[in-house]
Amino acid sequence: MATGRTHRPATRSRGIPEATVARLPLYLRALTALSERSVPTVSSEELAAAAGVNSAKLRKDFSYLGSYGTRGVGYDVEYLVYQISRELGLTQDWPVVIVGIGNLGAALANYGGFASRGFRVAALIDADPAMAGKPVAGIPVQHTDDLEKIIKDNGVSIGVIATPAGAAQQVCDRLVAAGVTSILNFAPTVLSVPDGVDVRKVDLSIELQILAFHEQRKAGEETAAGDGALPAAASRGVAADTSADQGPDGDVPAVMPA
Repeated sequence: MATGRTHRPATRSRGIPEATVARLPLYLRALTALSERSVPTVSSEELAAAAGVNSAKLRKDFSYLGSYGTRGVGYDVEYLVYQISRELGLTQDWPVVIVGIGNLGAALANYGGFASRGFRVAALIDADPAMAGKPVAGIPVQHTDDLEKIIKDNGVSIGVIATPAGAAQQVCDRLVAAGVTSILNFAPTVLSVPDGVDVRKVDLSIELQILAFHEQRKAGEETAAGDGALPAAASRGVAADTSADQGPDGDVPAVMPA
């Protein structure tokens, strides 16, 4: 059985931009849904809408894969699923360890989507001695004392950190020293890693804060639209010359730059 230890994704050597790589899983998810509905072909417009991107960007991304579709027919769904899966390295088995089996770590362990996407949870690791041996998602939790042996025995190159922030860097250092070269970090902290180690950070609180920003801005725009009032400067007769601050259509932007 192949493991992540002996294989690196081909995307870097082929010069595929990181932005394109980040969108490939979106296309794969949309294509997989089409495949499950036995849809044979899909147009760039339909697939772009399903993936949440514009069709020009999608066609540009696929050109890096050497896939251009057929005029009047579109893209072959099954072939694209295979092509993108191969490019992402999902046509082999990737053993993954999850370190930190609290509420979040346990939820990740119970996530059923790993296996269908080319990943196998090889081990669950936690620092609490009371957790050792307890099954989570059918996998017995192992103690962090055995972390290096677990990494070596399972040929792991991808680690998931779901520990508290204070423990994350130490865990990260041990994973890297043991041979892990890719880390998915759920801990609310920034990890320091050497060159050659890739880190992806997932911070739910940051995503919620970004959504809160957009909600606040929408509420402010709705309030301004409801008031229908001119800015204070305009009421004092200062709005006679606003050309410097006008938008492309000649209207004053609702939000002025600071």
